[in-house]
Amino acid sequence: MNIRPENTFLVVMGVAGCGKSSLGQLCAGSLGVPLLEGDDFHSEGNVAKMRSGTPLSDDDRATWLDTLAAQLQAHPQGVVLTCSALKQRYRDRLRAAAPGLRFVFLDLTQEQSRERVAARPAHLFPVSLVASQFAALEDPRHEPGVLHLDATQSLTDLGSAVVRWVRSAPAPATLENRS
Repeated sequence: MNIRPENTFLVVMGVAGCGKSSLGQLCAGSLGVPLLEGDDFHSEGNVAKMRSGTPLSDDDRATWLDTLAAQLQAHPQGVVLTCSALKQRYRDRLRAAAPGLRFVFLDLTQEQSRERVAARPAHLFPVSLVASQFAALEDPRHEPGVLHLDATQSLTDLGSAVVRWVRSAPAPATLENRS
């Protein structure tokens, strides 16, 4: 079954520095749906905490995730969202807002993440927080509707893999309803 790209709900997820924004932008363009940058929806308090090197707590992320869930619902024709989505309960919160939501998990090592984050000094996320992201990360590969990709592949290869997957695989809700 081919999924109509305009009805695609996709989260590009992973730790800091994995390439969520770059891949999200490419996928949104290729699929013809809007892009939502998850970082744009953090509260001023969350941004200040991150800039100061303080990891966000589950409580800090709760309102942010509620905002992202509302944004998913506000785009009924489909959307690509970039979001770390580190814990399964975060992903489940987003899934509840958009049935059939898929996740692209960009995987890389902690050292690769540190190198990439260090190369972008103007970003709100300092290198000192990379370890906290890996500590919080709950591997999503066993969950339905997750495409696991090596974040060190070229952006072109990553984008092609995502578009092929979206166009060829049934959405998770369809998979769950099969007997």
